[in-house]
Amino acid sequence: MAASIFGREGADTSLKAIAAEAGVGIGTLYRRFPTREDLVEAVYRIETDRLSASAEQLLDDHDPTTALRKWMETFVDYMLTKQGMADALPAILADQEGLRLQSRAALKSAVAALLAAGTAAGQVRADAAPNDVLMALGGITLISGYEHQRDLASRLITLLLDGLTNLAPSPH
Repeated sequence: MAASIFGREGADTSLKAIAAEAGVGIGTLYRRFPTREDLVEAVYRIETDRLSASAEQLLDDHDPTTALRKWMETFVDYMLTKQGMADALPAILADQEGLRLQSRAALKSAVAALLAAGTAAGQVRADAAPNDVLMALGGITLISGYEHQRDLASRLITLLLDGLTNLAPSPH
């Protein structure tokens, strides 16, 4: 719940509003998360873990290309949450040694699994690199302006997927 509030209202949203939306008292929130930074860090970790873990479930429920598209769309939502926490997150990432690398590794692993499944099914190019896909997705979210241009993000994801599913060898 805190993730959706941060995504809508930013990291400066009132902790009282977050507690109310979660259905708990402000005291309960403070006992669990003594500082705003503690809450932002917990939301960041949970959302990163949720996104990373979703790849496996998507592959269980869909063909690899559909799973990859759905994961990419979820990535845009993830980035929206991070945008809402943008003011607080850099200090937290700098303070928590290894958190940024751990997050990148988890996301890279999820993309690698999606790409491998697509390649094995003959749906995704074998030369698609997980880091390249993550960088492209990061660019899509920046260019589209997150929620303000969700339709643009969807169109750009379609272009990215078209490139990933074009099985002709790429000229390097």
